[in-house]
Amino acid sequence: MPETPQYDFVVIGSGPGGYVAAIRAAQLGLKTALVEKDDKFGGTCLHRGCIPTKALLFDAEVYDYFKNAREFGIDCKQFALDWDAVQARKNKIVTKLAKGVEFLLKKNKVETIPGYGRLGGGGRVIVTDSKNNVREVRARNIVLATGSEARMLPGLEPDGKTILTNKEVLGLTRIPKSMAIIGAGAVGVEFASILSRLGTVVTLIEMLPRIVPLEDEEVSAELEKAFRKQGIAVHTGARVQGAATSGKTASVTLAGPDGKTVALEAETLLVAVGRAPNTSDLGLEKTRIQPQRGFLEVDPFMQTAEPGVYAIGDIVASSPLLAHVGHAEGIVAATHAAGQTAEPINYQQVPNCTYCEPEVSSVGLTERQAREAGFKVKVGKFPFSANSKADILGVRTGFVKIVSDETYGEILGVHMIGPRVTEMIAEAVLALRLEATAEDLAHTIHPHPTLTEAVLEAAHAAHDWAIHI
Repeated sequence: MPETPQYDFVVIGSGPGGYVAAIRAAQLGLKTALVEKDDKFGGTCLHRGCIPTKALLFDAEVYDYFKNAREFGIDCKQFALDWDAVQARKNKIVTKLAKGVEFLLKKNKVETIPGYGRLGGGGRVIVTDSKNNVREVRARNIVLATGSEARMLPGLEPDGKTILTNKEVLGLTRIPKSMAIIGAGAVGVEFASILSRLGTVVTLIEMLPRIVPLEDEEVSAELEKAFRKQGIAVHTGARVQGAATSGKTASVTLAGPDGKTVALEAETLLVAVGRAPNTSDLGLEKTRIQPQRGFLEVDPFMQTAEPGVYAIGDIVASSPLLAHVGHAEGIVAATHAAGQTAEPINYQQVPNCTYCEPEVSSVGLTERQAREAGFKVKVGKFPFSANSKADILGVRTGFVKIVSDETYGEILGVHMIGPRVTEMIAEAVLALRLEATAEDLAHTIHPHPTLTEAVLEAAHAAHDWAIHI
């Protein structure tokens, strides 16, 4: 029998967490291998999530500028959307980045093993390739980075035409005339923004009392106001009683907050009700790991209950399902496995970004959470309608809101909605990490004219010093 390969570090899954963990482990001198069942590296984020979605969002933004060109003194009487070209551009970006991941793995001497990886117990990984050939590898440390998949409503199955998840909607061959979207989290509101701007009549359905329910309440209200102005119908506090497809259209029956039943029909139905962890076929029964609703418990260094086995990314219990969190968790796991000093993640300092129109970003506690935690809260808020760069961009929606502790001034949370705020939130993340105060931000000179001046003005407003409102 051939000798079983022995590694210091084996990663199952090449998504944002997995490939980063593998590269960092190799950089730290560990003999590393990466197991991937798909024919391309990068996982859901690169192929069916973050990257292709944001490519479409940018195209929708450009198209929107053309539609409103007169406002900027430009006459665009003739322009048209070429959906095939839009899809080709999206695919080109994804392919380029996937090749980039492959290059980085080779550059860092990470061995790649094609096939489906399962735990075999005792530091073993059993890999089954596409031809059902089975091989075994051994590792001192194993990282589970298998990601998640879209949850579906009972009785529904995606068909690629009428019933869609985030995966199928990216492959649409044409812009649908109408779409109902169940779920108003990040996926739901981003596709609402894409398709509405491209001409689809969109209806957004959310079971909870407000859209983007994890965000600050004022942000949710501002986004819903903006959506309604854009022509997106919004149903909140609405429970789906039934959904079906005729093959040509989809129908949804809702129970509204007042108890009344609402029947909706659309050409397509996008189900965006959350993600389910991919842990059901990992060989966990051969270990001490006890999944909780499919999610895995870990310690601050991403170690599971099974010695030598780590878990990162979407499969981790209580971890935000965000690519950048997977990145950070992968680095923690690899650093710890290498015997180096690893800094655990402070999940209160994880930025959240939603790339709808207007964009939403946040970090830290919402105003409600801060008050419920017992803080005496001081809020500073500044609208983009009073920001010079936003006016140049033709944007009048949104604001920056800083939640701080009135006693000591420490910043507890920052919440933004408006233009380019996903590019602005990193400043707030650093402020929280350094335990900065609103006064620290207020004394930090920001360049003019920029959107980031709204952060400065919100910090001034926290002390009732605001200049431009």
